[in-house]
Amino acid sequence: MYTLWHHCQIATMEGGRYQLIADGAMLTQGSTLFWVGRREDLPNFPVAQRVDLQGRLVTPGLVDCHSHAVFGGDRAREFEMRLEGASYAEIAAAGGGIASTVNATRQASEEQLLESARRRVAALCRDGVTTLEVKSGYGLDLPNERKMLRIVRKLSESLPLTLRSTCLAAHAVPVEYQGRADAWIDYICESLLPELHQAGLVDAVDAFCEHLAFSPDQVERVFLTAHRLGLPVKLHAEQLSLQHGAALAARYQALSADHLEYLCEEDIALMARQKTVAVLLPGAFYFLREKQLPPVELLRQYQIPIALASDLNPGTSPVLSLRLMMNMACTLFRMTPEEALAGVTINGAKALGLDEVCGSLEAGKEASFVAWDIQHPAELSYWLGGSLSKQVIYQGEEVYRD
Repeated sequence: MYTLWHHCQIATMEGGRYQLIADGAMLTQGSTLFWVGRREDLPNFPVAQRVDLQGRLVTPGLVDCHSHAVFGGDRAREFEMRLEGASYAEIAAAGGGIASTVNATRQASEEQLLESARRRVAALCRDGVTTLEVKSGYGLDLPNERKMLRIVRKLSESLPLTLRSTCLAAHAVPVEYQGRADAWIDYICESLLPELHQAGLVDAVDAFCEHLAFSPDQVERVFLTAHRLGLPVKLHAEQLSLQHGAALAARYQALSADHLEYLCEEDIALMARQKTVAVLLPGAFYFLREKQLPPVELLRQYQIPIALASDLNPGTSPVLSLRLMMNMACTLFRMTPEEALAGVTINGAKALGLDEVCGSLEAGKEASFVAWDIQHPAELSYWLGGSLSKQVIYQGEEVYRD
């Protein structure tokens, strides 16, 4: 038996384009999309339930492919200090920076971290997100990295969305290893990552390749370990300087390279050959008041899928709305609203290796979609703030309405 969803416009996002169906309908069977098309072409199948979507515009459920949603404390005071003129060194000397988040995360109980993350992720869900990636990287030792990744698994039990967990132990050098970055990488490769993988807590592996974090050679050792364990890789690359991390990621068939403000054409060409997705993070760009724009036109020329994400984190992107990132991508990076919607649907799914499961409205994919009270999909990038009236359906069941 099937459920018929009808009286709606549908932006299927198949192939990364709107592909608008003016008088559309969908048949779902349990958690799966069985048929999508024009209402006049509706096949004659037994329908157990009919849902009138009242002329709303339907899009795939939004995909947030890069977040750090599990962390202790916040860094609002650090934000204030920076606006008052404090330097990075002064903030660090006052106990700020990533070290403060690591300390707060280590001190918080698993229950406290779970509840604070649940509130943040619930806000993303209310904004239309049905698939989310969450990274570790604020524990920076085995017990606390394990604690963070366990919380990601628990979030999937309490919230209506698909979650992917990424181990980002190579995020920063912990205080216990200061001045010994190579030793920390050794520990990640020899002990931490294999143990977390064996516990079933890791879906992918990430690292921060930057002059103030880890070198390409150090990252490559992490990637080699990930490949030996059969885990896909991703990379924070070219955010603050050109380290050729994106090229390294492409050589290891990375799902994505993320940030990419300083990306060069040579590395873009390699990403194109290896089908590595470019994930742009306008929240961090805005929050840090960066000036170097990611090379969007070159990414277009090389036909690289461009995804967008919240980068939700306490230090550089305290973002609770993926829809706001769509607007920022249009206004700051000069992307089109169609590109922005593709960035948080089909291309976001590609960045997680889930494009055969979600990201577009096609038969056989997951029945996760949002029915928005708007007339055209460009409005999703147009409206700033607030909560657009919507129905959120996850795996065939309505989970949110406003």
